[in-house]
Amino acid sequence: MSTIEHSEDVRVPVRVAYNQWTQFESFPEFMEGVESVKQLSDTRTAWVAEIAGVRREFEAEITEQHPDERIAWRSVDKPHQAGVVTFHRIDEDTTRVTLQMEYDPQGFLEIAGDKLQIVRMRVVGDVKRFKSFIESRGGETGGWRGDVPGPHQREHEQGSTYGGAGTVPPGTVGGDYPPAGGGGQSPGGTLPPPGPVPPGSPGSPGQPPPPVL
Repeated sequence: MSTIEHSEDVRVPVRVAYNQWTQFESFPEFMEGVESVKQLSDTRTAWVAEIAGVRREFEAEITEQHPDERIAWRSVDKPHQAGVVTFHRIDEDTTRVTLQMEYDPQGFLEIAGDKLQIVRMRVVGDVKRFKSFIESRGGETGGWRGDVPGPHQREHEQGSTYGGAGTVPPGTVGGDYPPAGGGGQSPGGTLPPPGPVPPGSPGSPGQPPPPVL
């Protein structure tokens, strides 16, 4: 697994830099080897790209996105690649754009290209070309301001939602709960096994039902 990171200070406001990066279909204009990117949904894209001499078609999904802060993604299938781009406000008209990527080369050509630092040089070049692209325009071509919570945020929200009395996760009605083979895990942690009704509780064995008023 190879990890690549590069930063550039871009002379546009953070909102402009972020908005432009959300326009995935414009990536071929500044990303070397990217033939096309098609937006399938708010969080799914289809790519056609040449990586270290090998043409690849793959889909990627957004795993976390927060306006003016970060966009993280990963490939849906092999070859594995994942990344995050972050946006840091330096001043009113300058943004530090940092791209971090993990890349798992497949096959002789990609492994050789990785050893020769071809992919690393391309990532560095892509960030530099993004800087030139957006600075020369002076403004974004569009922007998507939606928020996609990361896995840790989803777990926290689900734990809060499902932690109250009398609640079950959606999709469990009419099925096994906890899910079969799931080890009794809920999104918020391990569910305690169902136990007997404590002695003395209304409705427990040997106790009369509560009086009807």
